[in-house]
Amino acid sequence: MTNTDNNLPTKYDHKSVEEGRYEWWLAGKYFEAKGEAEKQPYTIVIPPPNVTGKLHLGHAWDTTLQDILTRAKRLQGYDVLWLPGMDHAGIATQAKVEGKLREEGVTRYDLGREKFLEKAWEWKEEYASHIRAQWAKVGLGLDYSRERFTLDEGLSEAVRHVFVTLYKKGLIYRGEYIINWDPATRTALSDIEVIYKDVQGAFYHMRYPLSDGSGYIEIATTRPETMLGDTAIAVHPEDERYKHLIGKTAVLPIVGREIRIVGDDYVDMEFGSGAVKITPAHDPNDFEIGNRHNLPRILVMNEDGTMNANAGVYQGMDRFECRKQLVKDLQEQGVLVKIEEHTHSVGHSERSGVVVEPYLSTQWFVKMQPLADEAIKLQQQEEKVNFVPERFEKTYLHWMENIRDWCISRQLWWGHRIPAWYHKETGEVYVDTNPPADSENWEQDNDVLDTWFSSALWPFSTLGWPDKDSEDFKRYYSTDVLVTGYDIIFFWVSRMIFQGLEFTGQRPFNDVLIHGLVRDAQGRKMSKSLGNGVDPMDVIEQYGADSLRFFLSTGSAPGQDLRFSIEKVESTWNFINKIWNASRFVLMNMNGMTYQELDLTGEMSVADKWILTRFNETIESVTKNLDKYELGEVGRALYNFIWDDFCDWYIEMAKLPLYGEEEAAKKTTRSVLAYVLEGTMKLLHPFMPFVTETIWQHLPHEGESITVAQWPTIREDLADKEAAEQMRQLVEIIRSVRNIRAEVNTPLSKKVQLYIKAKDEATLASLQKNSSYIERFCNPSELVIETNVQAPEQCMTAVITGAELFLPLEDLINLDEEIARLEKELKRLDSEVERVQKKLSNEGFVKKAPAQVIEEERKKQQDYTEKREAVRQRLAELKK
Repeated sequence: MTNTDNNLPTKYDHKSVEEGRYEWWLAGKYFEAKGEAEKQPYTIVIPPPNVTGKLHLGHAWDTTLQDILTRAKRLQGYDVLWLPGMDHAGIATQAKVEGKLREEGVTRYDLGREKFLEKAWEWKEEYASHIRAQWAKVGLGLDYSRERFTLDEGLSEAVRHVFVTLYKKGLIYRGEYIINWDPATRTALSDIEVIYKDVQGAFYHMRYPLSDGSGYIEIATTRPETMLGDTAIAVHPEDERYKHLIGKTAVLPIVGREIRIVGDDYVDMEFGSGAVKITPAHDPNDFEIGNRHNLPRILVMNEDGTMNANAGVYQGMDRFECRKQLVKDLQEQGVLVKIEEHTHSVGHSERSGVVVEPYLSTQWFVKMQPLADEAIKLQQQEEKVNFVPERFEKTYLHWMENIRDWCISRQLWWGHRIPAWYHKETGEVYVDTNPPADSENWEQDNDVLDTWFSSALWPFSTLGWPDKDSEDFKRYYSTDVLVTGYDIIFFWVSRMIFQGLEFTGQRPFNDVLIHGLVRDAQGRKMSKSLGNGVDPMDVIEQYGADSLRFFLSTGSAPGQDLRFSIEKVESTWNFINKIWNASRFVLMNMNGMTYQELDLTGEMSVADKWILTRFNETIESVTKNLDKYELGEVGRALYNFIWDDFCDWYIEMAKLPLYGEEEAAKKTTRSVLAYVLEGTMKLLHPFMPFVTETIWQHLPHEGESITVAQWPTIREDLADKEAAEQMRQLVEIIRSVRNIRAEVNTPLSKKVQLYIKAKDEATLASLQKNSSYIERFCNPSELVIETNVQAPEQCMTAVITGAELFLPLEDLINLDEEIARLEKELKRLDSEVERVQKKLSNEGFVKKAPAQVIEEERKKQQDYTEKREAVRQRLAELKK
């Protein structure tokens, strides 16, 4: 796919540009980390997408940012490893596979564990191939030779090693606790897999009769169905209303069981009646109170959310059906005093969407405090994890400082099975990376580990750990940057940090680049219910991957949400079309020039010197902002340089020598055009890999592919600040003349007189030397450039840096309108002078700002002041 000719197709067609290019890159192995010792390694591990479906716009954004960073570093000479992989996504994938089986009229229990897992692996293979095809469409430079999956053997070994190590250190334990239970998927959930939503519910006020017949005690609950498992009523020990009742018993309505009245400091005397029902098997706070008072734990529900045998006559009912029936029965018994409407926050399963049930269960937990303490301590050291933007470090630390133990067991079949065995006779627990020798006497735990347990090891398990002699682990760990959304700082970022510290002694990544969510044009979250989702593959089909990538990566600042706009993607396509047409012009004028024939030593015009200076400035700006992850700023710098400086100005000015008679000038111009365009394609390549490769292949170049070319470097020998200043002045003159012509509706084709009054001899010499540009782009019938030009009476005026322009447009000008225009300009200059003066008189600014910035402001002050004085003088002349 290398082209040696200088011709691009007439029209830019993203489909033909992108077709086959990715396969060509892969065949050339340009994305594979080579391990060259002389190069500095640079590593990113991809946040592994779940093998549950298609990639969405958020994935496209996240991976494009990573691709930009890795492509840029590859060009800058690093040994880049961008490691791809996917996550088995326990609950989500199992739910999808079970859903598919339901359509076939089969359950996982019909199949059994082994057959079900075969179906899950089939699903994984199908969806992994979809994801790879989508990665290819977006153009991601991934090293597929190192692709990993969270359930592959290497990662499974790492998971077992971590589990056993933490268990032996006393940081993993098994216990009976109230956990978040998802009755739909029938599995435990960790705290962060629970989404809280405000729900319209009710407070049910009930009277529990005292056993001795002396009265009753009133309680209120939002979950009356759990009362069937009540084992006590708690009051505050200092509450005068109830102190005398502590130690007595009350009768549980409906059930008729006697329950104790206990005193506990947890009870808030001011809230409600000051008495609370205690259900240790169905509430985390009640569980703790139950432990303090040795209360029995009575579970009244099954794992699927139906009522069990302990619920008596309500056995078999769904929990919410039971609530309705129980409320009716309580009303009939005269026990229910009142029902009070109440909006409260209710936990829902992030995966299935059902209401989560606090549920007594024996589960495996990670003791988090010791691990969190080390992670917090890390952030006080120089080698800490740097969050970009910095404000997200507070979000992360707040979670770490308020950590709770992590429930890691899941009642699923798809995932890493817990490496714990129970002796069939003695019940002894055996935990190791391998089964016990007499495995026939032992039964392995049926549960699997939370998906995030394996994902937490991703930065090092993917590189060969726990084999610390693994070449990849030694060379590429720790990784350089993690790119991810702010929505999984708790789920994933925090867990990778504490596991990385615990098992490698290092931070897993130097930087965390946080981006937001992709929203629709109105700022709403994209969702199925709103029908406002956008498939990135559809956008690529219509506008190409390069257009989508440039929009996604430059459309917001780090940490901010991105509003998707198809009009902005279309606008980027137009930008690429502009680049394409400019490249065609350059290539058509190359005259067969080779890379070796490029020559920047000849005599250069002011335009040549200016564009080379601007190119140096663009290299500096792009490189600096890439290192700061300010991709929006990089995009702006590239857009302004390519569209304004190169296409609109330099190419137009290059036509003078190219269409002239001097061969030396033609050669220099061709060399400058090729040098700047080739270098610009490299700067733009990380954002738009397809079109830049295509154009680069047609240009004079060295090497096989732009992906492994050399990043442009600043050449001080090609920097000419004076020429750049002269060019800016010429551009200002040309723009001013065009603006004046437009104001009085005088087309460029009509010749007009132009008088230029230079402020000093240096400006005069510069303008006279470069008058050919003024002739070409202003089309004057007569051009006068002097230091003592007398302005004609009937003329339009423009004041620019270092000069005044006069266009005598005779009867086309209205004197009153010209005075009004100049007065408006004077007002503008007044405010500019005032603004700069305020800035320079601000002590804080002068103390803190770099010397270069202060000097620039002083230059502006002088420039605006001089322009203002010139406008004042001209107004005085017109008003005589």
